[in-house]
Amino acid sequence: MAVNFQQATLRNGLTIIAETDPAAHSAAIGYFVRTGSRDERSAVMGVSHFLEHMMFKGTAKRTAERLNRDFDAIGAKNNAYTSQEMTCFHATVLPEFLPVANEILADMLRPALREEDFTTEKGVILEEIAMYEDNPFWVLYEKAMERHYGAHPLSHRVLGTSRTITALTAAQMRDYFRARYSADNTVVAVAGRADFAAVAEQAQSLCGTWERTGAVRDHGTFRRDDASFETRDEKVNRAYALMLTEAPAMDDDRRYAASLLAQVLGGADNSRMHWSLIETGLAEQAEAAYDPRDGVGDFLVYVSCDPDRLDEVWKIVERQADELAATLTEDDLARIRAKVATGVTLAGERPGGRMQRLGRQWMYLGRYATLEEELARINAVTVDDLRALLREFPLRPRTVGRLLPAAK
Repeated sequence: MAVNFQQATLRNGLTIIAETDPAAHSAAIGYFVRTGSRDERSAVMGVSHFLEHMMFKGTAKRTAERLNRDFDAIGAKNNAYTSQEMTCFHATVLPEFLPVANEILADMLRPALREEDFTTEKGVILEEIAMYEDNPFWVLYEKAMERHYGAHPLSHRVLGTSRTITALTAAQMRDYFRARYSADNTVVAVAGRADFAAVAEQAQSLCGTWERTGAVRDHGTFRRDDASFETRDEKVNRAYALMLTEAPAMDDDRRYAASLLAQVLGGADNSRMHWSLIETGLAEQAEAAYDPRDGVGDFLVYVSCDPDRLDEVWKIVERQADELAATLTEDDLARIRAKVATGVTLAGERPGGRMQRLGRQWMYLGRYATLEEELARINAVTVDDLRALLREFPLRPRTVGRLLPAAK
């Protein structure tokens, strides 16, 4: 691919980055803001996600209806998301509509934050929280994160809680917006067929007056001890268990080995947990994942099964985790490496995927690596690298949570 990386930074600190490709048939743009639930005070937990919703409620020049109509008029595939560490607003369009998409997104990022919209949307957020409370995985995951990270802000729930959202005021949201949605805390990522000089010039026109606030992130510290909890719910009739352990951070080069290791243990197919739990009929779900974060990372293991078999299933999970280093083979690595490399390549074939990779990479690392360099790092991982990783991150200490049906 004839991909060219380009970068510019405005005087106010806003950064524009791009992978331009004259052969692409589309263009994608995303505004990445380095703020999420870990950047919130506990009292306003959920404000980042709530604020994402408010961006779609209108600006000084656009109503919510006009925002939707303007995106529709250019055939945009647009959306937004909030995580623990960033918020992103993005659109993919035909190349000739990229300037229009850029203007709409930049306008969105300076929302009106009207009191009446805030009040209406608060009800929507509370309904979303209630919906997630019916999802066994999310119930366990949020409780496990709270127990695993303790007083560290990574324990915060992205959606917040019913209590924090109910108590949140529009004034608190405006204060948070002014502090975090600043020029120097925002990256604009572009991929596909685009004129970078024109994109940068337009960004100066659209965003050049945005303030610089010097926003920073408190990385904090947390204790790493074994922890466990159990909760019962009359709404469930299966058993669920989830484990979190420490893993490499996003800026740690061992993240490539960690990604492969999680797939060996609990990938969707041909993993240790798949063959021992899914193929044997002991569990309906059995998976492992690696989540690299800013300054820290974690491995996650999750299973669901018949309540009477949970102890049996969990013993197998622990045995697989404890024996992983001793049982790793070259065949394991070759099979999983090809699968991971395929996934990375497929995600990077379209401008929308390249834009997301580019924006997230810059958010965490502040530097650029080509897709080919990423693939080379994946392909360079050896079995010895995986074993060395397990010596440093031995899947212990463990935070383990269980969700079971209500006691009869």
